[in-house]
Amino acid sequence: MGATNIDNFTEKQNAIATLIKALAHPARVAIVEYLMKVDTCICGDIVNELPLAQPTVSQHLKELKNAGIIKGSIEGNAICYCIDEKALNKLRSYFANITNKLEMKKINCC
Repeated sequence: MGATNIDNFTEKQNAIATLIKALAHPARVAIVEYLMKVDTCICGDIVNELPLAQPTVSQHLKELKNAGIIKGSIEGNAICYCIDEKALNKLRSYFANITNKLEMKKINCC
């Protein structure tokens, strides 16, 4: 069996791609922004905030959690979600590195 596309890239490249892919939906961006505003909340709070049905919000939360962008802890019969700062630090570092390299090169582009 042949190698998959992800096998052709570094672990770091695949990790960054996973984070960015998880954020590549406006509903997920809205969820992250909401969690940044309130620190922690349950799914019902997010449902009340977004124009989406509860199952749709749950699916987006699952994608964000699988990518490591958010964490969830069980509180009674609900899951309390919050931002996983490690993932955001990885993104911050990645984009800071790109920005620094661009500044150093002072690229003249078309």
